[in-house]
Amino acid sequence: MAWNRRLYLCLALVRLYLAISPSYIHPDEHFQGPEVVAGEHFGWKVTRTWEFTSATPIRSYVPLLGVYAMPMTLIQWIANGKDPSPTMLFYAVRLLFYFFSIVYEDWALLELGSATVPSGGLLLAASSWVTWSIQTRSFSNSVETVILLWSLVFLQRIVAAKGPSIRNCIMLAFFVVFGTFNRITFPAFLIIPGISLLQHFVAYPTSFISFTLPALLLTASFILLDTHIYTQLPLSSIKLTDIIITPLNNILYNSSKDNLAQHGLHPFYTHTLVNLPQLLGPALILLPLSVDLKRLKGSIPLLSAVSGVAVLSCIPHQEARFLIPIVPLLLSSVSLPKDRVWRRRWMTVWTVFNVIFGTLMGVYHQGGVVPAQLYLSGMEHVGTVVWWKTYKPPTWLLGVKGREVDTVDLMGGKVDKVVNAVKGIRAGCEKRDFVLAPMSAVALDRWIIDDAGKSNTSSNGEMVLRKVWSYRKHLNLDDMDFGDDGVMPTISRVIGRRGIAVYEVEKAGCAGYRERQGRKGSKGSANERRRGAGERDL
Repeated sequence: MAWNRRLYLCLALVRLYLAISPSYIHPDEHFQGPEVVAGEHFGWKVTRTWEFTSATPIRSYVPLLGVYAMPMTLIQWIANGKDPSPTMLFYAVRLLFYFFSIVYEDWALLELGSATVPSGGLLLAASSWVTWSIQTRSFSNSVETVILLWSLVFLQRIVAAKGPSIRNCIMLAFFVVFGTFNRITFPAFLIIPGISLLQHFVAYPTSFISFTLPALLLTASFILLDTHIYTQLPLSSIKLTDIIITPLNNILYNSSKDNLAQHGLHPFYTHTLVNLPQLLGPALILLPLSVDLKRLKGSIPLLSAVSGVAVLSCIPHQEARFLIPIVPLLLSSVSLPKDRVWRRRWMTVWTVFNVIFGTLMGVYHQGGVVPAQLYLSGMEHVGTVVWWKTYKPPTWLLGVKGREVDTVDLMGGKVDKVVNAVKGIRAGCEKRDFVLAPMSAVALDRWIIDDAGKSNTSSNGEMVLRKVWSYRKHLNLDDMDFGDDGVMPTISRVIGRRGIAVYEVEKAGCAGYRERQGRKGSKGSANERRRGAGERDL
């Protein structure tokens, strides 16, 4: 038992390290959460995606405020009412999700497994790269996981009760409503386990009332709050025609195959044959050997996992993160091989699998986008920032400076887009403009000058770029061009030239202006240049 506790503590430290590592797994970890709430809470200039700006919005504000308002209010209090540091706010959000994971997720797994110490199943969940690198990110899927686990805890308590279970029914109602408004896929994980709950409700009508009445009241409250936020109407003035029901809008949107086609259509077997192996790896081999079909009916975690996979596989759009809630459910149900030799072999493979994926996704995957944005948030006189070949830059990380920064997101495409964007920047020395791109984007090399002002090739005067900052722990896996470059040259370029850089656009005639500003005591500019030199090639 002491060995288990020590191992669990070590895994908790690994989880903490990867929680505060600034990798960037998917744009939704920013744009479906902290990006939106930061704009509402601080009045910052942020990017609101179509889910929040369409005539029929499909995302509820209430779960977002419930999750993110707390750390943002705390950081604002620490800042004494001033605009807080985006860096501090970023780490506050990450630590909050680490807390959710290490406390509420693991606690729920212990409750579901009736264990009193870290068990084999809990240790497997704690050693998963998904727990390290996704569950500690600000995904709605991460919130969904915790809400689902506690819904199953209360459901299990209700079903096991030999009488009405009023308090547990009220708690279950809260979690079900919150989970559904957080993600419309949430009920999918409760359909099969809910059968036993219906049987309990038939036997004890008091439990049914204790669940249904709070659920209806909470649903009405969530709808009214969403309507108030989206329409800006006073609560007392909201009419029936003003009502906005975001889960209903979400269902209607995702019921259209044309809408889903914009996000990608997948075969029905994608979750089972592609996504689950990515998430669970060698644990899938043990799963069939661990399931006792005679006891499956009473295993609420396994029934929930089966329910989720079955229902979500019927939806044409299938991403691996949609299955995040079932990862702890399945891992906590797996039994290790009894043979000592095979157990060691399996644990070796499991360790290698999670170290590789944990390092790749938790440290290097688009790992420089957040540090670069935080770097820019500390600079003065920033004008236009052109982003190329990266994930969508989270503008909430610019903080109050975002009001004066023009962010141009070019995504991918030819380098001509960068040249044209730089040509379109308004002339003037009072603002500093930048191009931000991965160092594996070799097409930019011809325009980059060294500290001596020399370029390896001619840029024809189209634009001149000088590197002022770089970050090495960045991999752009979306820049794999095997067709044009070949396999080995592409791998050599993407991995060998890993990293991301901030390039300042050199403007003709502005060097003297910078010197004059420096002599006038432009403290911010001097500090920025020293900071850029000090942090170069990290």
